[in-house]
Parts: sequence; C-alpha cells; structure tokens
Amino acid sequence: MNSSVLIIMAGGKSSRMKRDKALLPFRGYNSLAEYQYLKFKPFFLKVYISAKNSKFDFPIAVIKDVYTDSSPLVALVSIFETLIETDELFILSVDTPFVDLGVFQKLKKEAKKESSVIMADSKNGIDPLCAIYRRAVLPSAKKMLKENRHRLQTLFESVAIQKVFFNDKNLFINMNYPSDYERAKYLSSNI
Repeated sequence: MNSSVLIIMAGGKSSRMKRDKALLPFRGYNSLAEYQYLKFKPFFLKVYISAKNSKFDFPIAVIKDVYTDSSPLVALVSIFETLIETDELFILSVDTPFVDLGVFQKLKKEAKKESSVIMADSKNGIDPLCAIYRRAVLPSAKKMLKENRHRLQTLFESVAIQKVFFNDKNLFINMNYPSDYERAKYLSSNI
C-alpha cells in the first residue's frame, strides 16, 4: 500500500449530524479526521483530506473543492484535477471509523484492470466512499458536473464498476446522526 494515495473525504455538510462530523472527537483524538489520518498515514505514500476549506487543527494536506457545489462528485473531480500525476486513488469517507487497512488490501488485491471503480459491498449495500477510483472516471464525472448531475450512482452507470463483498457489515458503520456517533463511540470503546 505504501505506493498508494488515500483521500479522506471530509467535505460534507453534516446536516443530519447538526455539526461537522469530521471535527467530532473520537477515540481520544481531537477529531474524527485526525483519527482517520493517523490510523492510515503509516500505510500510504500520501494521505490527503478533501474538504471545502482547511478546518483542521493538525498538520494535513487539504485538497479543496475547485467547484462551488458540494458533493462527492465535486470532490472526486477536484482531487483528480489537483493530483494530475495520480492515476489511482483510495477514497474513504471520514465518518466510517471502523474501516481498516485490510479493507483496502482486499479491494486492491481483487481489483480488475478494466474496472474504473472498485468499491466495498456488504449486507449494508455498496459503499462508494470506501473504494478505489481510477482516472478513467474523470471524463464522465466532468460531463456530469457540466450537466449539474451530482449523484455517484449516475456516474456508475457510465463507468466500469466492480463490487468487492465483505462479510463484516460492521466495518462500514457510517455516522450520519448523533445516535450513530454515540453508537460508534460505544463500539470503539469495546474493541
């Protein structure tokens, strides 16, 4: 994994959480973003955070969205336009704290050459923000932005996707609501 780039997606509006998820304290760290960053930093060539602005209190390279709209698609295009030498990215949503290195190793191991997006799949469904994205998605993604279509599901209709199944759905617990955050804190204290 040491030759790979990981992007932690932390630019969402957090409207259901009522406060910025990326900045919530977690497992003794000042923020979920810092926790995710430090957890994965030893295993990747470079770890960046994708966000609308640099709101973090720890040293991290932030890739800012270059478009005014806010969506994972905007972030994805901004990332590829910023990292012009990078053909493959590992993407992780900041609010999935139980994803571990083994998830990314399995995605990489099972990735097929012809796939443009290799994403985690579990009994919870697909997780498009726990995935490998290849530069081949960029033309379709840019076209969608021009048409003001932002849904990743729509992007997946025009590129070659691959789903990699994981039996442990708890790896992909996502924190959208305050109750999800409380549950994640409880689960993490019992690991």
